[in-house]
Amino acid sequence: MYISIKEASREYSFKGKKRVCLEKVNLEIKKGEFICLLGPSGCGKTTLLNLIAGFDKTSSGFVKINGEIVTKPSENRITIFQNYGLLPWRSVLKNVELGLERKKIDKKKRREIAEEYIELVGLSAYKKHHPPQLSGGMQQRVALARALAVDPEILLMDEPLGALDAMTRMSMQDEIERLWQEKKKTIIFVTHDIEEAVFLADRIVIMTSSPGKVKSVINVPLGRKRDRTRSDFLKIRDRVFAEFELKPADNIEYYL
Repeated sequence: MYISIKEASREYSFKGKKRVCLEKVNLEIKKGEFICLLGPSGCGKTTLLNLIAGFDKTSSGFVKINGEIVTKPSENRITIFQNYGLLPWRSVLKNVELGLERKKIDKKKRREIAEEYIELVGLSAYKKHHPPQLSGGMQQRVALARALAVDPEILLMDEPLGALDAMTRMSMQDEIERLWQEKKKTIIFVTHDIEEAVFLADRIVIMTSSPGKVKSVINVPLGRKRDRTRSDFLKIRDRVFAEFELKPADNIEYYL
């Protein structure tokens, strides 16, 4: 299995007291899968993402990628945060070039790669603009272009659309789905939005309240591009609601 998470737990100590954030999480992820992590606030979704990224370490258990235990960050795993993380004094082009500079790619090649990915996210006309001159959705596209430009194997997305208005958020969901279809990266996407998870994911991993555990994994056997109004989409959405005991779902065995 490409990403293997076995009995992964994370504990923290604060003022002499132990707090368990994640408890014995087990999850297998295939290469090229789009996984959404869904759960209540404080259930450890971001902590799990950080363990996969190598920003944090397990207290027990392990995370393996390609058979190797994750012990530190890697250029093959890029995290995209909700706050975009763009440098306001750099243009769109220079922001997208940032990771390529760290890889010591020469200036001409760096510019070619950056322009390719800026075009991919539909921002070629804005490559000389600076982040404060862009809308939130456009800034998130720049963050996506910057992440994709360094050609990582895995994209880790921590509620990247949480700060956007509803219409922009739906547009960006379409954009992320399109980019995933084109590049076939492995994506692990943290969200609180049930419809967003059903729209994007191959599988939805539902986590319990703290300490976070995997409660269930729901397959999303829908074609692409997905229609949010179709009955099959709504049935899976209702199945997820039922997992959170927010709404009863009929014929739930269909999804098991």
